[in-house]
Amino acid sequence: MAKQSPLYERVSLRNNKSLALELLLLLFLFSLLTCHFFSLKQHGIPALLALLCESFFTFVWILVLNIKWNPIKYVQYPDRLLEQKTELPAVDIFVTTADAELEPPIITMNTVLSLLAVNYPVEKLACYLSDDGASPLTYHALVETSKFARVWLPFCKKYDIKIRAPFRYFATTSIPSHEESLVFQYEWKLVKDIYEMFRQRIEDESFASCNDFPEMDQSNHRDIVKIITAEGVPNLVYISREKHPNKPHHFKAGALNVLTRVSGLMTNAPFILNVDCDMYVNNPQVILHAMCLFLGVDNERDCAYVQFAPGFHDRIKDDPFRDQYDVIFKFFGHGTAGIQGPPYIGSNCLFRRKVIYDSSPDQRITTGELSDLDLERKFGQSSLLKESAAHILSASISASMSFECPLPSIIKVTHDVAGCDYESGTCWGTEVGWKYGSQSEDILTGLGIHRKGWKSMYCTTEPASFLRCPASRVPGTMIQSKRWAAGPLEIFLSSMSPISDTINGNLSFRQCLVYMWLLTWSLRSIFELVYSLLPAYCIITGSRFLPKVSELAILIPIQVFLVFNICTLSEYLKIGLSTRAWWKNQRMARITCTSTWLFATFTVFLKHIGLSQSAFEVAAKNATPTDDEDIQRKDPGKFTFSESLIFLPGATILLVNMIALVIGMSRLLATNPQSSEVGIGELLCVVWAVLCYWVFLKGLFGKGKYGIPSSTTVKSGVLALMFTHFCKWSKSHGN
Repeated sequence: MAKQSPLYERVSLRNNKSLALELLLLLFLFSLLTCHFFSLKQHGIPALLALLCESFFTFVWILVLNIKWNPIKYVQYPDRLLEQKTELPAVDIFVTTADAELEPPIITMNTVLSLLAVNYPVEKLACYLSDDGASPLTYHALVETSKFARVWLPFCKKYDIKIRAPFRYFATTSIPSHEESLVFQYEWKLVKDIYEMFRQRIEDESFASCNDFPEMDQSNHRDIVKIITAEGVPNLVYISREKHPNKPHHFKAGALNVLTRVSGLMTNAPFILNVDCDMYVNNPQVILHAMCLFLGVDNERDCAYVQFAPGFHDRIKDDPFRDQYDVIFKFFGHGTAGIQGPPYIGSNCLFRRKVIYDSSPDQRITTGELSDLDLERKFGQSSLLKESAAHILSASISASMSFECPLPSIIKVTHDVAGCDYESGTCWGTEVGWKYGSQSEDILTGLGIHRKGWKSMYCTTEPASFLRCPASRVPGTMIQSKRWAAGPLEIFLSSMSPISDTINGNLSFRQCLVYMWLLTWSLRSIFELVYSLLPAYCIITGSRFLPKVSELAILIPIQVFLVFNICTLSEYLKIGLSTRAWWKNQRMARITCTSTWLFATFTVFLKHIGLSQSAFEVAAKNATPTDDEDIQRKDPGKFTFSESLIFLPGATILLVNMIALVIGMSRLLATNPQSSEVGIGELLCVVWAVLCYWVFLKGLFGKGKYGIPSSTTVKSGVLALMFTHFCKWSKSHGN
């Protein structure tokens, strides 16, 4: 019997030249730390602060090197999968939305349509939409989507349409090519007209009043579960879980756990695809690519879940907001694939359901081994849910229930498992399902899976598997950055730290370092803030933390600066980005770190001592570009401001360094350059800081949304003067 061809291949991406340069940077960093250590007596507090900051930066670079050490890429072969497998396993698709105003239903429905139209057997798919806003608009839109899907799915599959989110397809294909057949041109025009009517019905709020959708308070209501069926279309299920103001709802993790329970009663597919409402499918082969990995491994412990690479549509050339994420995910995704696998990033991820149900990789269970008491402790009192969970934990990946029970009976039971009180006394959110305890439920959930010894896989495809709608420029980007920084720090400061998982669990040491890099993101803001002000402090006080230009040791910080920038620039150039994009993103990274990450750190510390509560903020999504975005397409360097305090640190850092630059230049021109009053190294650092915060300098003279509000300017001016006064005070007391 001929041996079957593998469903995927594992390819090493290790670049010895890049690795040698990164190791050289580590050597220079240790040399710089040594230099600061031996200058403590001579330079005092500035050298101590520099030593502390650069010790943290060195620690972060060690974590980065750990990730980059052995990058791996998987190449999947979907055609081989279809040849070798006569029957594919079922997949339940989870789509989550929380606010119909910030996340317009037309975006969500395009995501749903792209998922329904993937190249996968229709009878093997079911799509569950969680609406935490309990919006009749969203429900009405889903009903209309099921109708339009009867037209859209056959059209996509008949002509092998590559982009299956209709709003993107018709935006990128304004008119069909004349080379296409007359039949295609006719059908294209017909489907486009039907889509326009579909879009108008969704956006017409008056049409959304549904007799079968009750009026309710969005923060205090009973659960709603509605099944929407259409011939030739995967089953659609609308779910809005019960909400009560005095009961915790656990944000997105709580919504996903309700979807897990309801789907366990209805379809109970052995695989679950989790997608955000704005993350549409860009590659119709996406599920087949994932199945190549799931079904191609020799041991299922090597593939608990498949994490797809994220991306954005409507990219702006040299985008200072999103290019940095392309670079991060490029090295992070492939780098972690060479360790224990990528952490779960909250969306575009396909799981084994048994993994979500707290199964261990070496656990082999038969139905008789699962006691009813143990099942009830973990999954709750629903006998049907316990039966479906036992079925998943003890059966093969082909198992599914697929509406075996009478539909009215299932609907009745779903109301129980979607209620606020169902999880009380169970393991939901702790051992079973998506984990509670942080806004970053994704990191906690992935960490819980990896600690059991499971591995995960990183999947990249061409074209990209998923693309998402970008947040609305600066405000939306800032909200996302703050949330992405606050959640991981909550985990780092809690008892759920990965260090204990390495000691007591099956989390590998290198994977622990991966999670440490993620969880300490926002802590960097403290050291970045200090380092942004330290050169200015030295110039104002006439002190130093760097060697003199006449000393040979000055070559050490110069080498660190040059090699670091060469390393980061090469990463941008490797993936086809420009030097301009690199420079814009270097500045944006510094601004984000000392603004949103700083506020995230402050918020988490207040919560840690009991003075604040976490609040999940949803970033606004735009279905079409706004006027502001159209302007920024012409000039992606545009940066908008508001009266938010989040812009205060950046403006203050700029003013402090401007003051120091004036003082330093005046001293340099008035004195001998060899004088101890002039620190050339510190002066160059101040110039670099001004260049990094250049958008704030432009903002001081900008108008409207492109100018820093006068209130922020006044506050930052007062803080800058206070800092200058503090420097002079410390100088006089130091003398």
